[in-house]
Formats: sequence, C-alpha cells, structure tokens
Amino acid sequence: MPQPLTSGLSPSRRASLSALLLSPWLLPHVGAQALGPVQSGGSHGVQLAMPWPPGRSPQGFLVSEKFDGVRAVWDGQVLRFRSGRMLAAPTWFLSALPRVALDGELWMARGAFDRLSGVVRQTEPDDEAWRAVKYLVFDAPGHHAPFAQRVAFVQSTLAQAQQPWLMPVAQREVSDARALQALLQDTVRQGGEGLMLHRADAMWQSGRSDALFKLKPEPDEEGLVVGYQAGKGRLAGMTGTLLVQMPSGQRFALGSGLSDAQRRNPPPVGAWVTYRYRERTPSGMPRFASFLRVREAE
Repeated sequence: MPQPLTSGLSPSRRASLSALLLSPWLLPHVGAQALGPVQSGGSHGVQLAMPWPPGRSPQGFLVSEKFDGVRAVWDGQVLRFRSGRMLAAPTWFLSALPRVALDGELWMARGAFDRLSGVVRQTEPDDEAWRAVKYLVFDAPGHHAPFAQRVAFVQSTLAQAQQPWLMPVAQREVSDARALQALLQDTVRQGGEGLMLHRADAMWQSGRSDALFKLKPEPDEEGLVVGYQAGKGRLAGMTGTLLVQMPSGQRFALGSGLSDAQRRNPPPVGAWVTYRYRERTPSGMPRFASFLRVREAE
C-alpha cells in the first residue's frame, strides 16, 4: 500500500501538497509574481552562454570542453558562486589564488557533479574533501583584452601560481562544422558534457551575447518552478508534473525525468531546475523536455 503523499512531510510542505491534490495546478503567490520574463536566476555580473546554432562554422572561436562543475568567480579577494553569494573554501585554497579576477569551474571529475556539489556548498569547508577539488579557469574578467589574449594571460598567471589543482581550461581552434561535431561526439563518448565556444576577438561582457556559446548533444535550459500537477494512475498521490516558467515567461509542464523520490518530495516552488530538450516548437516551447537536476540555492 503506497504511503500518502503528505506522509512524513513538514506541515508547510504537507499543506502545499494537499492543495495540489485538490486542484489541477497549484499556482502559489510566489509563482504569480513571475508573470513576465524571468532571468536565469542568480547570475551576478557573469558571462552566460547561448546555444550554438546548428551548422554554424566555428572559425574565429576558441573551443573548450564544457565541464559539469560549479561556477566560481574570484575577484582577487573573495570567491563567489555565480549568484554573487560568497563561497566557503579552505584558507589554503583561497590564499593560493592569484590576486587577479578569474572565472572558472570547481570540478572533481566527469560524472562527479553531485559529490562536488556536496563539498563546495557546505558553509564550513571540509578541508580533506576540498583536496579533491580543482579550479578550472577559463577567463580573466578584469583583464581588458580580447578573449584570446585573456586565455594567454590566464595560462601565464596560473603557471606562476604552481598549484596542481589550479588549472587553465585548454582552448583550441576547430576548422569547420563537421570537425566541431566530431569533437563533440568524442568529448561525450569520453564522459564529457559538451563544448564551449568563445569568440576569440570578444572583449569581456556580462550576460548573454554573441561572444559565448555552449554545444551539447541535447540543449538544456533553466526554468523556475511555479506550481505542480497531481499524478494519475501509478503516480496517484505523487507529483505528476512541475509547472515550469522559462526565461521567456512561457510556461510548460515538466514530468519526464523525475524519479519517484522526486515526485514524492518535488523541488519547491521558487527553485530553479535544469531540463534538457531536443528542439523547440515554432512558438518557442521545448519539445521532449526532461528534468535533469535542481540547481542548488546559492
């Protein structure tokens, strides 16, 4: 006999999910505040990537692996998440960083995102666990120069630091669209997530622009959870789908990819979730969207 949906939950979560069962959609007040377009929550003056246009030539771009890590921005004194919230790292880690602005990913290994996230999001850093963390640096926001020159600056600066866990992200040129697809397939086959493409002559600027792109086998995007729909049949008593609001302001139901555990204890309203999709409809909605993960609060 399955346990009731509200069993074992806090009073506030129990009340919310009870309301879910009485209505096709639960649209709390917090969701109603986001009727217009929303930003991809919590980016604090950082560069963000757009999806790479299919078939476009990569000439003029530098290409690197897209690492599935936790974004970390160093301003020369403080290490922060991309939201701007301070990141608690051990003293030995912070004191070894150069006194120049850097942007990169905290990373452990391919396929180790959950383990990494558990380490770097602790308010009191676990010194021993941090020994397995690398800081992969791909940019120097404070260096006023085109990206290709910033790459050279990062390489020389990190070489002087002489720390094995402090590494520049390797950049390369790719000749054409076919070679780019071959590199993507090879990267994914080895367990990588995808590729990043940065225009070599682009000056640094925050937000999304034509300077920075990401290329993955299936594109992904972040959306804001604004409600739920109750499950039916086998999923009765659990969450059937999340109501997700896209950065454009459009909303859709996201159910594919949710585990039974996540349906029993769904991401809270106001959480940002990442979903993959294959393509978009003419109106801009994602086709075959599948839940990937909750983006941890920063």
